[in-house]
Amino acid sequence: MGKMDSIREVSPVVSEKSVPVAPPLPSPATTIYYQKVLASNGSKLGGYSRVSTATKDLWERLFDEGYRADVTINNDDGGIIYAHASILGMASPVMKGMLKKLKGQGRQRSIAIRGVPHDAVRVFIRFLYSSCYEKEEVEEFVLHLLVLSHAFVVPQLKQECVRQLEQGLLTIENVVDIFQLALLCDAPRLSFICHRMIRRNFTAVSATEGWEAMKQSHPILEKELLGSLIYEENRQKERIRKLNERKIYLQLYEAMEALVHICRDGCQTIGPHDKDFKANQAPCHYAACKGLEMLVRHFAGCKLRVPGGCVHCKRMWQLLELHSRLCTNSDVCRVPLCRNFKERIRRQSKKDKIMWRILVKKILRTKTIFGAPFFPWEIVSTS
Repeated sequence: MGKMDSIREVSPVVSEKSVPVAPPLPSPATTIYYQKVLASNGSKLGGYSRVSTATKDLWERLFDEGYRADVTINNDDGGIIYAHASILGMASPVMKGMLKKLKGQGRQRSIAIRGVPHDAVRVFIRFLYSSCYEKEEVEEFVLHLLVLSHAFVVPQLKQECVRQLEQGLLTIENVVDIFQLALLCDAPRLSFICHRMIRRNFTAVSATEGWEAMKQSHPILEKELLGSLIYEENRQKERIRKLNERKIYLQLYEAMEALVHICRDGCQTIGPHDKDFKANQAPCHYAACKGLEMLVRHFAGCKLRVPGGCVHCKRMWQLLELHSRLCTNSDVCRVPLCRNFKERIRRQSKKDKIMWRILVKKILRTKTIFGAPFFPWEIVSTS
């Protein structure tokens, strides 16, 4: 059930002598109490806008009986609906303009609504009177009512039709038809929901009669839909690519963290030469330590340790250079060759410097996205 817009109150004419003395202003406690009462009754603060059942029934009777009606509404089925020009004009600005044009044609004016079933027109006109409707009728004529509410500018009914479609009347079979209707009736939320449903169920939707009809009648719309689907698919691929890329940068960041941990504190059975290892040590909480420990042991014993001679050693050289670019103080850093790489960086070509600078920026950005803490051996500058 909807609500009437307003009820105009008629005040009696009184003389100045009969005006009573104004009552004292309510206390703050009293004001808060009455605000809570109005809020609990569903009323807006500052005005009471409830419409009683008796009043709604009165408007229903006025519509059903057509008492002193001055407008007839005709449709294709040959049916006639009797209505009142004042009510139609107040409920719909479009009907108001139509009735103004027909004002000089006598007391009984006539409006024709074509292309819509008689029962749908009746549900529409009934809503203009009392904002009332039966759920079954709206479900049956929801598409016709959407068109009527858009054509005659009745936003309350239009919103209700959109809500009904969103909450269960939208199916794979009718989504293409409703999508086209939503575009014609300027219902952006409904068109967005339809478009999302088409995108997620494209294989099933493309096999429906609605899709075939759209291909024949609106080939441009089909082309735009296919283009949006391709665009969304490419976006999804790009999103996955960036996510995988961030995972790699996060692994590099964790490897840098584990490398400092091994070289400074030691881990299990590997660490600095002055580290005493105990038999029963607590498990290491660095996930990259195990793989990095194997890499360090290989690097220490490999005979092809020179860059380019061994794939595993090359990986270790890259990790050591990456650490040196993140390290703030090479003088006290316990990671091997950290100071040596600092000196080597100054002699590198401009191309290599740019490549490493981009890598460092991406690692730092990924670390910020994932909310990882900064460490004292890191730098913020990427120069």
